[in-house]
Amino acid sequence: MAPKLHQKPNEKPHVFHGMVTLSPKMIEFFATIERVAKSEANVLVRGESGTGKELVARAIHALSGRAKGPFQALNCATLTSELMQSELFGHVKGSFTGAISDRKGLLEVAHNGTLFLDEIAEMPSDLQPRLLRVLQDKQFSPVGSFKQMKANIRLVSATHQSLRHLVEEGQFRADLMYRIRVVPLFLPRLAERGRDIEVLTWRFIEEFNKQKQRVVTAIEEGALAALYRYPWPGNIRELRNNIEYAFVMGQGEVLVLDDLTPEVRGEPYPVESSGRHSLKQDEIQSIREALRSTRNSRTEAAQKLGISRATLWRKIREYDLR
Repeated sequence: MAPKLHQKPNEKPHVFHGMVTLSPKMIEFFATIERVAKSEANVLVRGESGTGKELVARAIHALSGRAKGPFQALNCATLTSELMQSELFGHVKGSFTGAISDRKGLLEVAHNGTLFLDEIAEMPSDLQPRLLRVLQDKQFSPVGSFKQMKANIRLVSATHQSLRHLVEEGQFRADLMYRIRVVPLFLPRLAERGRDIEVLTWRFIEEFNKQKQRVVTAIEEGALAALYRYPWPGNIRELRNNIEYAFVMGQGEVLVLDDLTPEVRGEPYPVESSGRHSLKQDEIQSIREALRSTRNSRTEAAQKLGISRATLWRKIREYDLR
């Protein structure tokens, strides 16, 4: 008997500032965004990696009274303390080695707009009091300068970690947490969004169909069942990567189970002819398992792996596990 094939559903999804859903939970979340956007309150978006936290921040900005102002974003997990300080506050010429000219920071660039700080839980401890002062006084000084500049910004932050837990561990300032967490929003995981897995799969299929490398018109029942079964620790980003993988590895108009990555198919990672995993694949699998078991908490995952958070983040970027 030929396998059952699934075509794109006829039901039209709800589209909200780049986010696509059929999930009642997400539609309710969108309504909350609309209410929150009307205020000037600082917002903290909680959600796992790959759930679309920056899209939420951009929606808040677009629906707010600051929509005509600038939107600036910075990932706090990707920079050293020195570089982040320069990115946020800017610097004047000669303030440190390599400062060959004045440079505006994001606080100045985002004046009268919105500043989005992703992975704020990773902000170095020495910068936390400086950010707190900005939020309290609405002004700041560039690195190497005593000049006070206005910082009329709305702060939207995001993290996949519990700031309260980090405060208890002494890794995050309680006073800063209360300043940035005036309105907490909790973005659902992809696995909690039901039919959105299929809806987003078809959205990505349409995206890659336009490249004409392969045109997919149907999904095999076994492949769709595997997509629903998989927990998606990397959420929407991981789903998109899987569909792109399927377009590279598969052929024909039907997306079949064998087109998907081994972990989505429920299979172990490929082994070498010697019968042993390569060291790289062993490390990737260990990192995936640590992130999955800690719900993508890099602090807890790093502790579980016995490495520093900075080392873990470097490996995540190296292996493209974000």
